[in-house]
Amino acid sequence: MNDTYLGNPNVKRDGIVQHWTNDEVTEYAKCMNNPAYFASEYCKIISLDVGLVPFELYPYQEKMFNQFNDNRFNIVLACRQSGKSISSVVYLLWFAIFHPEKTIAVLANKGATAREMLARVTLTLENLPFFLQPGCKALNKGSIEFSNNSRIIASATSGSSIRGLSVNLLYLDEFAFVERAAEFYTSTYPVISSGTESKIIITSTANGIGNMFQKIWEGAVQKTNDFVPFRVDWWDVPGRDETWKAETIANTSQLQFDQEFGNTFFGTGDTLISGNTLLEFRAKEPYKRLEQDSVCIFKEPEKKHDYIMTVDVSRGRGQDYSTFNVIDISTRPFEQVAVYRNNTISPLLFPSIIYKYANLYNQAYVIIEANDQGGVVCNGLYHELEYENMHVESAIKANALGIEMTRKVKRIGCSAIKDILEEKKLIVHDEKTIMEISTFVAKGQSYEASDGNHDDLMMNLVLFGYFATSNVFSDLTDINLKQMMFEQRMKEIEDDVVPFGFIEDGLDDIQIVPKTDPWSITDEGDDLRFDPNHKNF
Repeated sequence: MNDTYLGNPNVKRDGIVQHWTNDEVTEYAKCMNNPAYFASEYCKIISLDVGLVPFELYPYQEKMFNQFNDNRFNIVLACRQSGKSISSVVYLLWFAIFHPEKTIAVLANKGATAREMLARVTLTLENLPFFLQPGCKALNKGSIEFSNNSRIIASATSGSSIRGLSVNLLYLDEFAFVERAAEFYTSTYPVISSGTESKIIITSTANGIGNMFQKIWEGAVQKTNDFVPFRVDWWDVPGRDETWKAETIANTSQLQFDQEFGNTFFGTGDTLISGNTLLEFRAKEPYKRLEQDSVCIFKEPEKKHDYIMTVDVSRGRGQDYSTFNVIDISTRPFEQVAVYRNNTISPLLFPSIIYKYANLYNQAYVIIEANDQGGVVCNGLYHELEYENMHVESAIKANALGIEMTRKVKRIGCSAIKDILEEKKLIVHDEKTIMEISTFVAKGQSYEASDGNHDDLMMNLVLFGYFATSNVFSDLTDINLKQMMFEQRMKEIEDDVVPFGFIEDGLDDIQIVPKTDPWSITDEGDDLRFDPNHKNF
């Protein structure tokens, strides 16, 4: 009878009785007790340059195998092309072969990616000698079932991926790139934690801060969770030295190198604020904390200084946060001096908190987002507490207190705060604010918090950005931000095109043609308009 599975000459079928030699027994025992030995002596992998080759472990890969074997909860932060995925694949196969009646789940961002990982498992299995193979009951694109009743299944990460299964080993590949990772992890973790010996392995490259992978990693490093961290940096990979680094940066960019190979946690590629700016943020410990830690004070109010307080309002039901930012506009650059953040305070009580700290900071000019419950807070602060130094956005709604966050307002605010932060016109101290800036990403035609994060403090800054383009702000600060943005855009245009008005006649002197400006700022303030009928053109 044929010993192979469904005609596959490289896979042993179920039900074959193994007749062992003494050497095979010895080798089997060595492999069973040492996954690194199993990998280096009997596993083969695909090399891009050569094809199928023996798996020659780098020193850090051997350490990785040992860590996987010794710990239940493992998380790996590794640079690109470091072999983290193939190492994990080999370990999964080893676990299935030498641990009967176990279920191993391979989950990735997409089902196709998970099935590709399973295909790597199959390739490794096909190149094992028969005495190490347990025999195969079923093998397809989505699962492998062995004669020892262990199985490996592949699926996309979703809340229902492994619900109802008893999983002994869960592998999450490139977890930093999984959408709705927090929701998935919350629904999946009980499947693992219910057992006393169940394992989880999470691997990924860095992909910004605020996502579930980064949170678990930081918790592992700080020892606030049960995960054991393992890090693979670019210099750990043989053949990568300073010359390789310089060549890679020259062919890409410093930013891309930091993201792909530097294991650097900064904003995702689609953040409103550039990665270079995000890398420069440095959080500062508050000078004091008040209101049961809801208020962080970074600087006490100073005499004769003017302050702006921007306010975002939630329903106070434990989800989104009611927040405010106090910004000193008398300094250059502007400076964040106080922050409030609380997700349980009622909109009816919030005005008293605003009133207290607005008065503390020299009767700060208060700007409240008036959407939804914001109107309640506006009326409470102005009418009931008689606080008059508030913004009235008559351009949007006559005599309305605060600013209604429309698409136009948000667009202008995002554009302005981007310029303010990237041009270093505002110092931000608060850690949670920096976190929200770093996870404020493009979604559709707008920007909002990435999955699993908040943007309430960031919306304070967006509101500040919008207000900074107004005439009222110009009167308060003697700064015309709208004009500054206009001039900056004109400079960028001039850097990219041949300047208009220059005549080159072949002589040494260049004649300048007097001209007026054909460019103007639109009423919306965030767009430039060009007049093609201008007399100079």
